[in-house]
Amino acid sequence: MVQELLVALVAVLSCGLVYAMAAARVVKQYERGVVLRLGRLHDAVRPPGFTMIVPGIDRLRKVNMQIVTMPVPAQDGITRDNVTVRVDAVIYFKVVDPASAVIQVEDYRFAVSQMAQTSLRSIIGKSDLDDLLSDREKLNQGLELMIDSPAVGWGVQIDRVEIKDVSLPETMKRSMARQAEADRERRARVINADAELQASKKLAQAAQQMSTQPAALQLRLLQTVVAVAAEKNSTLVLPFPVELLRFLERAQQGQQPQGVHDGQQAPEQQLPEPDAVDPNVVDPGLVDPAVAASSDGGVDPSAVDPTVALQTFTDQPLPDGSLADGAPDPDGAPESGPGALPEFEPEQPPEHARKGRFTRHH
Repeated sequence: MVQELLVALVAVLSCGLVYAMAAARVVKQYERGVVLRLGRLHDAVRPPGFTMIVPGIDRLRKVNMQIVTMPVPAQDGITRDNVTVRVDAVIYFKVVDPASAVIQVEDYRFAVSQMAQTSLRSIIGKSDLDDLLSDREKLNQGLELMIDSPAVGWGVQIDRVEIKDVSLPETMKRSMARQAEADRERRARVINADAELQASKKLAQAAQQMSTQPAALQLRLLQTVVAVAAEKNSTLVLPFPVELLRFLERAQQGQQPQGVHDGQQAPEQQLPEPDAVDPNVVDPGLVDPAVAASSDGGVDPSAVDPTVALQTFTDQPLPDGSLADGAPDPDGAPESGPGALPEFEPEQPPEHARKGRFTRHH
C-alpha cells in the first residue's frame, strides 16, 4: 500500500515538474511580455522577471523596449532646384506600447524602415541643395515628424532622425569649389580695398601734417635714402621731388609765344597781296630814307620820289608797227641814243653746216 502511494506521489511530482517547466517563462529587464490566450490578447502585459503561462493555451511574445538604431539605405532623389543627390540617414526609435507593436503591425521594424525611406525621398524633393548641406537640423525635424505620425499607432516612438551623408555629382562638386573660391577671392579684394582706403586716409593726414613743416618732407626723403642704402645695394635710388617737375612745367609754359595757350594753334601768317610792295625789296636808291611802311605792309606813296616812275610789268604783247623816233620804249629804255641797248649780230652758222647737203635715202 505504501509502495503504491510512493509511486503515485512520484508520478504527480513528475507531472508537476513537467508542467512547471512548460509553463515557466523569464522576461528580461529590457523586455515586456504579451500573452495571447487562445489567440486573444491577455489584458495584463507581463513585467520583467519570472512568469507562468498555461502550456498549450497561452502564447507569450517578448517585445524589446530598448532604443533601436536603424540605418536608412541611401536614396537617390532630385532636389527642388533640380540637383541629383544621394542621401542616407539613420533613425532612432523605441517601442512604448508592446501590445500595439504586436497587434497593430506585423513587423514594426520593417514598417519603420520602409516609412523612413519614403519620407527621406519626400524630404529631398521638397528641399534645396543648400538646405541639405547647411540647414540639416530643420530637415531632421521635418523627417522625424513625417515618420512619427504613422508610427504612433504602431506603439513606436521616434526619438530622432539624422541625415548622415549627402553625395553630390563630380560636376556639382567642381562648381561648388569654383563658387567657394570666387567668394573667397571677393572677400579678399574687399578687405584689400578697405585696407587701401584706410591707408590713403592716413597718408592724406600725414601729407597735411608735413605741409605745415617743409623740413619734414626733406627729413622723410633722407630717411628713405638711408633705408634703401641699408640693404647694401650697389644702386642708390633718389626720389625726384614733384615740386621740381612743376617748376619746369611752369617755365616751359612761360616760353610759349604770347597769345598761344595750351591746346591752341598759332595763328597762320597772312601772305602779302600781289599789289603790295615789300619795303625790304624796294631799291634803296629809289625810296627816300624817310619812307615809312603803311599799315597794310606796302610803301607809302607820299614818301616815294615823284621823279622816278614805277611801271607795272604785264604779260600783254607789244603792239604791231614801229615805234616813233624818240618815243620811249615800252620797257622803259629808248631804242636809240646813248641809253639804247647795244645791238648784237646774229651768230654765224658753222662753215660745214652751210655747205652740207641733206640726202634722203629710200
